[in-house]
Amino acid sequence: MGLPMAGRLATSGFPLVVWNRTSSRAALLPAAGAELADSPSALAARCDVVITMLSDAGAVRAVLGGRDGVLAACRPGSIAVDMSTIGPQAARDMAAEAAAHGVEFLDAPVSGSVSVAEQGALTVMVGGPAGAFERARPVLAVLSKAQLHLGPSGAGAAMKLAVNLVIAAINQSVAEALTLAGVSGIDAAAAYDTLAASAVSSPFLSYKRQAYLRPDGAPVSFTAALMSKDLGLAIGVAGGVPLPVTAAAKEFLDATCAAGFGDADFASVARVLRDKASRG
Repeated sequence: MGLPMAGRLATSGFPLVVWNRTSSRAALLPAAGAELADSPSALAARCDVVITMLSDAGAVRAVLGGRDGVLAACRPGSIAVDMSTIGPQAARDMAAEAAAHGVEFLDAPVSGSVSVAEQGALTVMVGGPAGAFERARPVLAVLSKAQLHLGPSGAGAAMKLAVNLVIAAINQSVAEALTLAGVSGIDAAAAYDTLAASAVSSPFLSYKRQAYLRPDGAPVSFTAALMSKDLGLAIGVAGGVPLPVTAAAKEFLDATCAAGFGDADFASVARVLRDKASRG
């Protein structure tokens, strides 16, 4: 997700400095006008707004914290924008650490696929100081169709979990619908197209078709392991409030990971259900 986002920024007119833990992933960006930094601190020392897009809270802490991290090198008054999905408590913890360095922090996770990121049509959910949000908004607008300020630190992170539990429930429902159609003798493509033309039609169905019907050839937009991680965060945030649909979706995502599809697209839940149906 970070690569198409950086690509849009590189061609937007904003001067861009990039760094990646796997340097080869950023190798194409200089051709688009970006400069490469050799460490997070070297990047932060040259930027007013620093954006991170990483896999989990541990990765965010590793990049932002420490002697060679982003926060140690940021100029006072800079803004750190984390667009990862890390959960509200981790976001609040990072905001406190950023404030100790004189840096404002926004938790700003996104909704949308890689193809949506390439179009600059993501939705950004933001928690943190309203003033910092307005200052960073022109940068966020390059990446997104909507920038929504939802409240103090942690609000954006919490809303992303709320969005993802709905997506996971839809994913599970589509997988079950295709399985039911299959055991009823209905062609999978015809069944999918019927769903996409029905009352449940949505942007999700429009861009996930190949992931459900041709999983071996479709690009991975979001892995089963990461979606399971996000649902675990959501259940933790809910505390004692029951989230039965979310818990069921996580159970099947965990089964998908156990079947060897943890790094595959989370639509692989359909593959696992289909395999169970074929075995009777």
